[in-house]
Amino acid sequence: MGKVPRILSWRNMLVLSLAVNFSLVLRILNGTDGRNSSYVSIWPVVSTSLDRTVYDNKWPVISTTASESSSLSSASCNYNETQEDDDRIVNLKLGDPTVYERYWREMGHMTTMVIPGWQSLSYFSDNNNDICWFLEPELAKEIVRVHKVVGNAVTKDRYIVVGTGSTQLYQAALYALSPHDDSGPINVISASPYYCSYPLITDCLKSGLYRWGGDAKTYKEEGPYIELVTSPNNPDGFLREPVVNRSEGILIHDLAYYWPQYTPITSIADHDVMLFTASKSTGHAGMRIGWALVKDKETAKKMTEYIELNTIGVSKISQLRVAKVLKAVSDSCGNETSKSFFEHSYDAMSERWKLLKQASKTSKGFTVPDFASERCNFLGKVFRPQPAFAWLKCEEGIVDCEKFLRERKNILTKSGKYFGDDLSYVRVSMLDTDSTFNIFLHRISSSFNSTL
Repeated sequence: MGKVPRILSWRNMLVLSLAVNFSLVLRILNGTDGRNSSYVSIWPVVSTSLDRTVYDNKWPVISTTASESSSLSSASCNYNETQEDDDRIVNLKLGDPTVYERYWREMGHMTTMVIPGWQSLSYFSDNNNDICWFLEPELAKEIVRVHKVVGNAVTKDRYIVVGTGSTQLYQAALYALSPHDDSGPINVISASPYYCSYPLITDCLKSGLYRWGGDAKTYKEEGPYIELVTSPNNPDGFLREPVVNRSEGILIHDLAYYWPQYTPITSIADHDVMLFTASKSTGHAGMRIGWALVKDKETAKKMTEYIELNTIGVSKISQLRVAKVLKAVSDSCGNETSKSFFEHSYDAMSERWKLLKQASKTSKGFTVPDFASERCNFLGKVFRPQPAFAWLKCEEGIVDCEKFLRERKNILTKSGKYFGDDLSYVRVSMLDTDSTFNIFLHRISSSFNSTL
């Protein structure tokens, strides 16, 4: 046989390899492989009206009327067509807001940001703020803006204190509002069913300044006290007012869920200390950012002092990311050609609550709260609250609802006993992924009697 010619040398192979790799890089950067969302850009991205149009065409439009079709209902929330896995444990104990992931994925790079290595080296923020010296000015600006756009809280003549989630701000508020003398720990109370973490957070350090005092509905002790008013309430979703109403009382308003996807915005909240968090307003729980709107300067100073002692400030990177997200949210509210973030979120929550209520009627083994309709000043429509949690009550003689759902349905929930209420109640997260929520609906829609 003749000798095979050596057509490709190692130099030829090297040039060919470089050319192929360079071509692949160009395809990725230009998006020609159709997978723009699968890589992380290292370049600044400028959003355009074209980007927004593409997003609006891709995001499913949800109808809450019987006469219109609902693509989300048919594509995502039709539990009758769910691929069930009986062995899969459905965990709805926590309020992990993964329901928002699909929205932010479809938003593409509108909230993408590049942070140079030299940025945020200092403990201090360049904000000329003599109160909260670690508050990033961009975050402060966007907090004021989003509250003004939604109309859910007064920001004028208020001091903004940023914290690592609203949990740290709650602890900072207790530190700031408790008497720092020899009078002993002040009682901290909340009306049942109250947020299950309040007792744990209040007593975890066994502070000499404050202690958990129990249910505000049965509170009888004399003297100063701190009452926590969570509105809309976690776990049952109802709007709350103070219960004890004595002159010695000090109030903290936890308004984490006072956003139009969860409840009608009927008035502008105007309280001494108001707590908010990115985890429930936009779904960015992992950024661990919350903020307090504080009327009294000395209270704001003491809250800042607590955070300084506790963590020497709050991550600037997280603050900048939340500022970017809040800007995108406010910008979406001013876009007349497409739905805002809150309108999309309202639709998603409305669809889930509609399906849950249908399931409760079908099963008759459990009930959910019945809310009154009110007009939302922001959305301009009348609707019933659709909370982030369902306060579900087991019927049909089921005494321990959490145990029943765990052992018979492979559904993990939070028992009513942790909220100062009865064992027949459980708190169920309405914020999980579509697949998890669908399986949950499928299981609870089956007859409770068949598994008793």
